[in-house]
Amino acid sequence: MSKSEQKVVQYLTEAHATETGLVRVLQSQIAMTPSGPYRTGLEKHLGETRSHAERVQKRLAELDHGSNPLKAGIGAVEGVFGQVLAVAKTPLDLVRGSGGEEKVLKNAKDACAAEALEVATYTALERLARSVGDDTTADLAASIRADEQKMLERILREIPKLTEAVVRAEVEGLPSYDASKTGAADAARGAGEAAKQTAGSGAAGAKRTARKARKVPGVAQAEGQVKGAVASADDLAIARYDKLTAEEIGDKLTELSQIDLAKVDSYERKNQDRTTVLSRITSLRGDEPWPGYDELSVAEIESVIGSADDDRIKEVRSYERTHKNRATVLKAAERDLAKA
Repeated sequence: MSKSEQKVVQYLTEAHATETGLVRVLQSQIAMTPSGPYRTGLEKHLGETRSHAERVQKRLAELDHGSNPLKAGIGAVEGVFGQVLAVAKTPLDLVRGSGGEEKVLKNAKDACAAEALEVATYTALERLARSVGDDTTADLAASIRADEQKMLERILREIPKLTEAVVRAEVEGLPSYDASKTGAADAARGAGEAAKQTAGSGAAGAKRTARKARKVPGVAQAEGQVKGAVASADDLAIARYDKLTAEEIGDKLTELSQIDLAKVDSYERKNQDRTTVLSRITSLRGDEPWPGYDELSVAEIESVIGSADDDRIKEVRSYERTHKNRATVLKAAERDLAKA
């Protein structure tokens, strides 16, 4: 493989990593976005992003990437690069903001940054490919860049509308965000409806159908791991962390969200590296019932599980018992399970 081909492969590999990272970001954003034109746009772009990743992967195969002696090294770099991008472009504001409207707005601003990075990535790839005479790769890059540019422009058009929603909610006291109408709630509701439709086919069939509507993978743990690596003790959710014993820290860990557990894990490994603390964190680590669960209020959680299937409600009950153990949420879960 010539030097020019190696460089094209490098840029294609990086482009593939950005696409796979963006899939996770879009999934998380959709899970926290209420039904409407903006979420429809995100869902459409998720499909485009998956297609982009497939097209880039196909081009890599055409360039005989599989027989490239640098395959192992490039593959490892792509894996790390993709993880870093997934975290860097993850909607870090998903867990910030006083209301749902503000969370959606901050996610949209993060989405703008992600799309701008995509545009820059494919602009560079196109120019490189044209310069070395690889018109096939250049045309591919130009085509995908056009999709990313359209999405960036669409999000920018949504920013004023989302800002107005924040003003109405935060300033005028007229909230419009409804957790029961987000992508996460729709996934739970879809699982419940599908299970009901197949109830006549037996329990096994209902469970298989429900599994198809599993929750969208979250990114809280990856975000916390990165933040913890650069955090100070004052940045942790446990006050006076460095002055506490391992036993005292262990008693407080059940109160933490997944992002805070990951943050403490990373900080602990970087500093005292106590096996007892790390083991306790490991036992508590796991996927939230749906992305952003830890940051929702009791009322928001109740509104979602009210239309969820039994499997999802059981996940909520199990997760709550292990973590925050809120009586109101547990009571709501038991009530809805009893209705089934």
